Amino acid sequence: MSKAINKVAYRPVGLLLGMSAGLLAGAVFKQVWKMTAGDGEAPTPTDEDRGWGEILAAAALQGAIFAVVRAAVDRGGAVGVRRLTGSWPD
Repeated sequence: MSKAINKVAYRPVGLLLGMSAGLLAGAVFKQVWKMTAGDGEAPTPTDEDRGWGEILAAAALQGAIFAVVRAAVDRGGAVGVRRLTGSWPD
């Protein structure tokens, strides 16, 4: 398969994987926050009752989890495409 066709064919797969990664990362973050903070809901930036430290810690944790889950899902998708097509998606 040519690189151009491979790239176009992988695009919808990549979009679906990206959306799935976002949902999975959100679920993982909620569980991690619940275990670490003992609080059911993570603070939002506009939560008046929470301090700067808690809000920034939650944002950093959420960003780290999202990045790791997204990288794992993207890498897994690329490996799967390579197994199916024999070429690495660009």
